[in-house]
Amino acid sequence: MQKYANYFADKKITVMGLGLLGRGVGDVAFLAEAGADLVVTDLKTGTELAASLEKLRGFENISYTLGAHNVEDFEGRDMVLVAPAVPQDSEYVARARKAGARVVQSAALFAELSKIPIIGVTGTRGKSTVTHMIHHVLSVVTGERILLGGNVRGVSNLQLLKEVTDESLCVMELDSWQLQGFGWAEISPQIAVFTNFMEDHLNYYQREGMSKEEAMDAYFADKANIFRYQEESGVFITTPEVFERAKGLRNASLGQEVILADASVIPEDALLAMPGEHNRLNAALAYQALKAVSLRDEEIFEGLATFSGVEGRLQLVKTVDNVRIYNDNNATTPQATTAALESLDLGNKNIILIAGGADKDIPLEGLVDAIGTHCKQVILAPGDGSDRLTAQLPLVVPAETLEQAFEEARLIAENGDIILFSPAFASFSQYQNEYERNDTFMELVEKL
Repeated sequence: MQKYANYFADKKITVMGLGLLGRGVGDVAFLAEAGADLVVTDLKTGTELAASLEKLRGFENISYTLGAHNVEDFEGRDMVLVAPAVPQDSEYVARARKAGARVVQSAALFAELSKIPIIGVTGTRGKSTVTHMIHHVLSVVTGERILLGGNVRGVSNLQLLKEVTDESLCVMELDSWQLQGFGWAEISPQIAVFTNFMEDHLNYYQREGMSKEEAMDAYFADKANIFRYQEESGVFITTPEVFERAKGLRNASLGQEVILADASVIPEDALLAMPGEHNRLNAALAYQALKAVSLRDEEIFEGLATFSGVEGRLQLVKTVDNVRIYNDNNATTPQATTAALESLDLGNKNIILIAGGADKDIPLEGLVDAIGTHCKQVILAPGDGSDRLTAQLPLVVPAETLEQAFEEARLIAENGDIILFSPAFASFSQYQNEYERNDTFMELVEKL
């Protein structure tokens, strides 16, 4: 901790975005312990952030601007630590840069300061599963403490610095916003895994006057930072589709080793707890990353066989009266829900789908077709995404809340049916974030 304290001591740092997930709180606490002069600013009010603020009580070197941002908090600062999803054209970030402050994000700052090998995983879908697959197998095979960071619930990347040793290795799930920070720092993980690239986050990337194609290019440009700055000793693992797009990217070197993953490297008789062809590809991507750190095939497949999956990713939560209940909360795009339907239906059309939420303006045709093929009934919680989907389906059951939707599903479900919670949309119509929605669903199931 001392060497990091020396780095941060007396630095004037503004933290833009405290949040409620624990990551921002951990980062602020680390910086305060290191002796930084801190300003924490968030658009949420003190009342909304009460739980986070309580955890920081007692630090005298933190001042707060809550419910708004003030320009003066971004002037005369040495560093601005930016939370994910801050608008690209933020006037405050622009003002900070103009005033000479260094703008950073915590995942990239961890990578820069720790100087340890990092396996980074990104992609529109599958990044959480692949990240946890890799981390699980490494932990089982080596018996060592393998660090896990990036876009992981409740994990502060700066707090992870306290656990770094000369022998450390970290596996990081990196979303497009965290990879902006890698771009600012002009660094990439030593091993980069890019699972796939599909339409998502257009509500963030598509600004006024911008076409959908231009927005997708901007989204890919952020994702590409996972491999853009790799040295020739680096390894870039991806699919042929992503690699074709990567080859057309300007200002990106592809002199590193490139491995194109294919589900065929996973034997047909390999034990995988998570169903679906897309999870065989996830396992193949994890396999190639594990081979890149010199694990043997038998070690990898033994480790994969004991990987039980990730909460909220096509997770079998409970079976009640021979009705299987799956939590696929993190399926926040129509494509992800389509993949879940295709993975679970064995031709019986016995799925009761609970979906709905805030629209991301992603085409719904594939999901509509999949619902017609695989679903016995669809129940939609509120949201503008739900409204758009309802208009394209012959019959849905509307619900005012997730609780009501789950109760409706329980009433409809018969012996051998599947209740699948796979929203296809973002959570923001009713919840502060996807984790709150996940916890609500899990609590409903646990009450059975």
